Amino acid sequence: MNNKSIAHFYRVDQPHMVGDGFRVKGYLPGPRNLQQQVSPFYLLDYNSPHFFPATDTPRGVGVHPHKGFETVTIVFEGELAHADSTGSSGTIGQDEVQWMTAGAGVLHKEFQTPEFSRAGGVQHMLQLWVNLPARHKQHAPRYQTLTSENIPVVKLDENGSIVRVIGGDYIGVQGAAETLSPLSLLDIRLVPGSQTSIPVPSGWNALLLQVDGEAIIQDSQSSEEGDMAVFGNEDGQVTIRTEQHPSRFILMMGEPLNEPIAAYGPFLMNTQQEIVEAIQEFQSGKFGILH
Repeated sequence: MNNKSIAHFYRVDQPHMVGDGFRVKGYLPGPRNLQQQVSPFYLLDYNSPHFFPATDTPRGVGVHPHKGFETVTIVFEGELAHADSTGSSGTIGQDEVQWMTAGAGVLHKEFQTPEFSRAGGVQHMLQLWVNLPARHKQHAPRYQTLTSENIPVVKLDENGSIVRVIGGDYIGVQGAAETLSPLSLLDIRLVPGSQTSIPVPSGWNALLLQVDGEAIIQDSQSSEEGDMAVFGNEDGQVTIRTEQHPSRFILMMGEPLNEPIAAYGPFLMNTQQEIVEAIQEFQSGKFGILH
């Protein structure tokens, strides 16, 4: 199988704060002409390693709404607490994942845990928004905590290279998350001097974010922590090779929705009228109560 072409390769160097607890770099949404190339994924905020000093007041983002998509939060280092208007709550730490389906509408909040806040430390994480197809935009809100013990691991070699299957399917291994559209979300870790090739299902989009180390992508492109590749739409595979350093990637693959996108702040719908309705539902309290 041939390697897929790299349609876009870039990094984002300028961070911005989300609330007072997340120092992120916004990789998606990019220019409008990228939306169909990255569908069903819509937003990607990457919190590269950043030290937060100790404090008695946990940092984060207070109560806010979402509708029409799913948020996937992967913690590489640090601790994060979540609560939402369905009554769900949870805490995730290193190598754990929160998968929240906003669906028909939900309120939630995210903060560094009190323990992490009092001690201070390095936070390293990302948040991905997965757009929902029109038929699932009214899905009941739900929350999934994926602990490291629950995420299946596939060995790539005898030296320690692995793939963790967060969502979707990889060579017949089903991921930990229940998903609502065809996709695969893989956490790839390679030891020095190793190589792997991941086939991308025909017709699917694929994106690769490097979150640690140095590597060579598609046999020719040098890559390091913070680099992002968006691949072309021809059939093929994603090939990663390491030399002197270990590396870690998040590979996002999914079937494009091929539906109109209407986005406004925390709402991701198909039409402007649906955006208006989402705002009205939020303002009238239909997303529930969360303090």
